[in-house]
Amino acid sequence: MRMRRILGLVLAAATLVGVSAVGAGAASSPNISRDDCTAAGGQIVARPYDGYACQLPDGTTQAVT
Repeated sequence: MRMRRILGLVLAAATLVGVSAVGAGAASSPNISRDDCTAAGGQIVARPYDGYACQLPDGTTQAVT
């Protein structure tokens, strides 16, 4: 019973660490210039209340500086 509790705590801690790592990566998306965007084959798109973004051919978007 004690071993099961310890394994549960370890699994919970690992899950929290994984979620925080994903959140940190998502929060720090890189910026791209308009020239770099078009050179990479992307399109500049307007986002309401959020400025402009570069939509790349692979489906990802990055903020435009």
